[in-house]
Amino acid sequence: MGRLCNQACLHCHVDSSPARSGPEDNASRELCEQVVDFLSNNPQIICLDLTGGAPEMNPNFRWLVKQARKLNRQVLVRHNITVQGEPGQSDLPEFFASSQVELFCSLPCYLEDNVDAQRGQGVFAQSIFGLRRLNQVGFGTGRFALNLVYNPIGNSLPAPSAELEPAYKTELRDRFDLHFDRLLCITNQPIHRFRSSLARNGQLVGYEQLLIDNFNSETLDNLMCRSAISLRWDGKLFDCDFNLVQDLGIEGVSLSDLNANETKDWPVLTADHCFACTAGCGSSCGGELV
Repeated sequence: MGRLCNQACLHCHVDSSPARSGPEDNASRELCEQVVDFLSNNPQIICLDLTGGAPEMNPNFRWLVKQARKLNRQVLVRHNITVQGEPGQSDLPEFFASSQVELFCSLPCYLEDNVDAQRGQGVFAQSIFGLRRLNQVGFGTGRFALNLVYNPIGNSLPAPSAELEPAYKTELRDRFDLHFDRLLCITNQPIHRFRSSLARNGQLVGYEQLLIDNFNSETLDNLMCRSAISLRWDGKLFDCDFNLVQDLGIEGVSLSDLNANETKDWPVLTADHCFACTAGCGSSCGGELV
């Protein structure tokens, strides 16, 4: 069952990507105002998690951050580091610092060739530049939290963060004098483009079986769908970010219908991809679950 409860989090997908930042892909000002009203009326929602391909590209992004901070909510931003190079976005590090947000930045490896192979030519260099700028204004250096996100390249489970984080910190410090707080390890979900890639290479069945074989019941209490709800740019609600990608929405419920002061349960929509969240150490937007 899904539940909005004490210390719950609202995941808000405000933009899909820098390349698709038209009106059809941006949360409107009206919806952003509904988010602020929802937070104001529901003090149990202590956290606003802003995500998407590049939430910073939404024209309402900075307004929404400021309003949530005025309400004394914790604001998490899934920061697309390369956006700092977009027109009008070079001051993002300073904005983040002044807003005292917590940042989550994807960096699938500390080696340039691996990152560029997965994300595109030049992405690693842009990421290092952006991380340096974040360090300069206090992120990852003791003032503001900077978390990096790792996901494996290919059809394998991630190693525990306790194994990977020391290597990440050493390599980034020694190679680039870069610093961060935590490394979050995320399991690749067999959905969307990754699912298509697995299918093309004849690996989909094997990967799905790997997830099933590594099911860990200890992850269940901490699943994202137990304490969070995801809001898409068009106002549709979902149990989790991965159901959002699959368009498995919560039917007949809008943000204005929710009241976190009233404990309400509803069936969580599940599918085969849910095994990715429960395999091994577990996986969510916050990293491992056990």
